[in-house]
Order: sequence, then C-alpha cells, then structure tokens
Amino acid sequence: MELKTLNGYDFYECASAVQKAIRRADARVAGFFALELWHSGYRDYVWKRLLTISAEDCWGLITREVLALKESHDFINKNAKQPKGRIFVSKAVLLLCDVKKCRDADHLQNFVYDRKDVDIEMWLEDVRREPIPVPVYTFDCHTIRGKKMGKTKSDFFREEYEALKPRQLGLFDDMV
Repeated sequence: MELKTLNGYDFYECASAVQKAIRRADARVAGFFALELWHSGYRDYVWKRLLTISAEDCWGLITREVLALKESHDFINKNAKQPKGRIFVSKAVLLLCDVKKCRDADHLQNFVYDRKDVDIEMWLEDVRREPIPVPVYTFDCHTIRGKKMGKTKSDFFREEYEALKPRQLGLFDDMV
C-alpha cells in the first residue's frame, strides 16, 4: 500500500526529506515537507519524527523544547473541530534547523552497542588494572583535600569560571 500526501508526495520520501533537510539546516525544504505531512493528516507522525530528529541529529537539550512545542500543539487542538497549531510544527522545524548538529546519540547505539565497535571487556580490564587518578581540579573548597590545600570559595568561583568550555556569556561574569 502506497501512502500519499495531500499533494501526491510519497509519505516516506516526505519524512526522509524533513530529516535530511534539518541535518543540512534547510528550513524551507524541511518546513514544507513537515507541513505537507501535517496537512495530510499525519500530525502525530510529524511530532514523532521531529522528536526523533532532535535526539538523532541535534546537539544539546533541544528535545525538551520540541516536546514543549508538541504539548502546546496538543493543547491548542484539545476539543478543536479542525486541526490547528501548525505554527508549533514550524517553530520546531526552525529550532531543529538552527541548532548545532551531532550524531553522537545515534552513533552510540549503532556503533558502540549494536556493532560493538568498542571492546568493553578490554576497556574494563584496563580500568580495573590501572585506575585513573583523581584530577587535581577536583580538589576545591568543597572537598576535604581541597580545604587542606587552602582552596577558598573565591578560588572555586574563578577556577570553575575559567574552566567553562565552551563558555556562554553570563549575567554575572563581571563578578567573578
């Protein structure tokens, strides 16, 4: 059975186009095909796909943002006679196109777990034989060893601020 959209597009090609366009930050193409699916009655599928894309292809905590948009979409549609809230799909697509992309989550499950490209037993043996040392930066005013080293709260604020990578500008940076 072939699944078609309102304008005659293949359902699976639309879904693929949404994801591939988001990976390439092509908001126009991603938005067109996401809304094509939405208008064709595949609203739940669009949200499932956008949430999956947020985990598979995007860096950071964007999944929560997409979920909040889905929840807003659902709220707008509660008791609605006609589907509403496509603006939330559009916003999700724009956010997903705009964020940094990273396929680590997908690679972790496919390469590390499924293909077992990491020799876990060998890694565990290495750790068991030679435990790693506790890094010096661990010792601050919050640890007994740090206190014995004379570490202060002032040291803590300065050292931890300087260690932030990548650093986002903050409202109180001038106080450090």
